[in-house]
Amino acid sequence: MITDTRHSALDAGHSAVSRREFIRVGVAVGGGLLVAVYGCGKTGEPAAGPGDGPPFEPNAFLRIGPDGSVTVVAKHLEMGQGAYTGLATIVAEELDADWSKVRVEGAPADATKYANSMFGMQGTGGSSSIANSWEQHRKAGAAARAVLIAAAAQQWNVKPEDLRTEPGVVIEPNGKRRRAEYGSLVALATKIPAPANVTLKDPKDFRYVGKDKAAPRTDAQEKSTGTAKFTQDVKLPGLLTAVVAHPPLFGATVKSFDPSKAKAVPGVVDVVQIPNGVAVLADNFWAARQGRAVLTVEWDESKANRAGVSEVFSQFRGLANQPGVEIRKDGDAEKAVTGAATTVEAVYEFPYLAHACMEPLNCVVKLAPDSCEVWNGEQFQTPDQMAIGSALGLKPEQVKINMLYAGGSFGRRANPHADYVLEAVSIAKAINGRAPVKLVWTREDDTGAGYFRPAFVHRIKGGIDASGNPVGWWHRIVGQSVMAGTIMEAKDGKDATSFEGAADHPYAVPNVFVDVHFPKAGIPVQWWRSVGHTHTGFAVEMFVDELARAAGKDPVEFRRALLAKEPRRLGVLTLAAEKAGWGTPLPAGRARGVAVHKSFSSYVAEVAEVSLESGKPRVHRIVCAVDCGIVVNPDVVRAQMESGIVYGLSAALYGEIGIDKGRVTSTNFDRYRVLRMREMPVVEVHIVPSTEPPTGVGETGTPPAGPAVANALLALTGKPTRRLPLTS
Repeated sequence: MITDTRHSALDAGHSAVSRREFIRVGVAVGGGLLVAVYGCGKTGEPAAGPGDGPPFEPNAFLRIGPDGSVTVVAKHLEMGQGAYTGLATIVAEELDADWSKVRVEGAPADATKYANSMFGMQGTGGSSSIANSWEQHRKAGAAARAVLIAAAAQQWNVKPEDLRTEPGVVIEPNGKRRRAEYGSLVALATKIPAPANVTLKDPKDFRYVGKDKAAPRTDAQEKSTGTAKFTQDVKLPGLLTAVVAHPPLFGATVKSFDPSKAKAVPGVVDVVQIPNGVAVLADNFWAARQGRAVLTVEWDESKANRAGVSEVFSQFRGLANQPGVEIRKDGDAEKAVTGAATTVEAVYEFPYLAHACMEPLNCVVKLAPDSCEVWNGEQFQTPDQMAIGSALGLKPEQVKINMLYAGGSFGRRANPHADYVLEAVSIAKAINGRAPVKLVWTREDDTGAGYFRPAFVHRIKGGIDASGNPVGWWHRIVGQSVMAGTIMEAKDGKDATSFEGAADHPYAVPNVFVDVHFPKAGIPVQWWRSVGHTHTGFAVEMFVDELARAAGKDPVEFRRALLAKEPRRLGVLTLAAEKAGWGTPLPAGRARGVAVHKSFSSYVAEVAEVSLESGKPRVHRIVCAVDCGIVVNPDVVRAQMESGIVYGLSAALYGEIGIDKGRVTSTNFDRYRVLRMREMPVVEVHIVPSTEPPTGVGETGTPPAGPAVANALLALTGKPTRRLPLTS
């Protein structure tokens, strides 16, 4: 067996944060809209002129300046997915704001105000940014609008119900037809209490929500002109840049080190040991990196993981033949499969994957005797704030976190062990806080010393009767838990992220059995874009095609028959197939494949058009249909579907972290390939109109991409895919 070795030194500070304390914070922040209540002022008081006085802050999510500017305070990280734009759109809709005056800033770490209602803490993930903010932010905007109307009514001595709003202005429709810009009402508005209950707009009256080009991306200009602020852009007096020599094996520790050669490099200021390595601090990044290159470190590898990918899969394959933890049991799947007219069995293997976001991990830390201030693309405010406080002996409220833009994440910055954030803190602590520290990870650090999407093995058996209908589905899943050892670990040890999308698959099969193994493997893992759905979606959808092929049925029609009681899933499947021209002739040497999957409460179907070039798959076209409830920003939804598809294609075609005798061998993009521009297929996205509440889009495009391609290859070659990546 392979022993489990974790980043125990990094976890030391975080482990002091108990599950009880985490839940306590979650309960404290579990409420809805936080509305500030102001004392009433004198009626009829004149409004301040533009630029005069303090802003109007009716709640934690909104600030209106005397100049008419509207600042939306975003509780979710903007890492390229359009969260800032979506949150601002929701507020601006109910506020009736002038979009040209809307700005967005990241919220501070404060779970009492900015908790994710789906997590019970402050953090971004699970494609939840819009879904958990929809009603909350609508109420925030509506409450502010009601106060501005009340202010105008006081000023004009009329009834509020006699007034209405247009973007950025309160209007008296009849009589005097007076108009008051929002900025002119700010001074009076600050003295009027926000209403406890508000009336929200009828969707037919929406100006921004669901409208193309009505609310352009709030971050587009900054990112186009280079003024957007990322962690690398942070400059503080006396700032030192740090890089870390990490252990070559997971679980190894520093035995001794000689800093002399590193300190001889011009610009290097200090070399210090930290719990998980040795940090080199310098006046600039290049000097720090050159210092690390000549640093001498002797590692204690006595407790290190020395297993590679081959050993891991050998262990997993063995477990796939042994009973696991039962998750689902409908009828008797084993008996149904054994007695079926036709049986199909498959074993699918999924490798470790890197997150590979374009901006490698980084963090700025400034220590003071009784406080700590952090700047980074912060994704997990509450756990990080608590972990930092525990490591430094500070209360969470003494830890200030400034949320900047992040150049991608795909889950990596939401590390449950606060790994890279605690690393930056440990460096600042090691130099006694005498200077602010900017920790920078290189691409090799990011890939070689990081956390990965777990490797998995799926073993599935299915039975088909004489009419070609499935009668049994038996499914065993083997892979590391991403929740184990964290404050999010389930009491019963069942990590739902390992089997989501498989144990709850919707296909109408009368007998279904699913069990799971959660082995230890000594390789650090965490969630990755679409979490468990990234492998369960592939395994389920690939196996459905194998069953359809064994039954001699068209893959789309086979699915339709099994999804008769799943109207939304059936809807995206039908739309994608129709738009892709399913069943119509293709050029010689091409084939189509289909996959449909629900994740994060959204439904996505994709049809891939694929050929073989020099024996390797070439994807020419992807047609995507998505049902994600009410669409706040159509262009953002399309962009996220495209993004998820590209990410899924990269993983399916090329993604694989190599680990040999415990050492990561795929440390940069030369060995960890992603899709190139010249390989990009044509992507078409079709959005299903809906009146349901918004659901996730940040991750939902990823799960169907790989199996759609694999199923096209099955149609093209007659050979099923059993191991990823497809080009291996």
